[in-house]
Amino acid sequence: MEFALLAKAFVLGVVEGLTEFLPISSTGHLILVGELLGFTDEKAKVFEIVIQTGAMFAVVWEYRARFGRVLAGLITDRAAQRFALNLLVAFTPAAVLGLAFGKLIKTYLFHAVPVALAFIAGAFIILWVERRRRAAVIQNVDEMTWKDALKVGIAQAFALIPGTSRSGATIIGGMLFGLSRRTATEFSFFLAVPTLVAAGAYDFWKNRALFASGDVGMFAVGSIAAFVSAFLCVRWLLRYIAAHDFTPFAWYRIAFGAAVLVTAYTGIVNWSAG
Repeated sequence: MEFALLAKAFVLGVVEGLTEFLPISSTGHLILVGELLGFTDEKAKVFEIVIQTGAMFAVVWEYRARFGRVLAGLITDRAAQRFALNLLVAFTPAAVLGLAFGKLIKTYLFHAVPVALAFIAGAFIILWVERRRRAAVIQNVDEMTWKDALKVGIAQAFALIPGTSRSGATIIGGMLFGLSRRTATEFSFFLAVPTLVAAGAYDFWKNRALFASGDVGMFAVGSIAAFVSAFLCVRWLLRYIAAHDFTPFAWYRIAFGAAVLVTAYTGIVNWSAG
């Protein structure tokens, strides 16, 4: 396999891991970086979705004790059953809408300018939620009911629009619906597991004809890079939210989105959608 392709896979893997669990849109960054690297064909789009599974394993490893308890207690432990049910309920809205509209979204929105607009729109939502923030009524993931999970799941469905941010939608949506900052963040981590596994497996299986055995190296490099960088990011984010809010991420989104729009319309960068 060409070294240049492996290098692109590594860069995209690092980008995926660093952005998957922050409210700044991993998909949006992957689309933009992929365009800068000239990695934009149908195979690239599938690759960008599949390597999210590598980032997901960082959450599984960080919370391996909790996931182990849940799996061990699914038959007899009510708390484990409630946790699993909440993940299923929260996962469902995005799964249903993704199956229904995934092809249209990829065709019309997986481009630089729509992503940049979503970056900016999402930033203003973050600023609004942070400004109106009220005292949280749910301080722990175990306190969540299926109705709380459904609300977060509906928020996650908005992240089907690239540039919105899955983690941003679930965290900010959770805070809006009464979850504490840490609870919303942790539930976003947990919800990533079924969401990213399902999205990656479905997309790869549907487009398996695009790939050959020689592509294994590309997926391995991207997934490992995503795992390592995501693990470091998850650890950092848990420390960050103990004393900070998400306002800096909103301003980053505005600056990043504005830069893409300016370079697209002035021709400074030849974005494929510009």
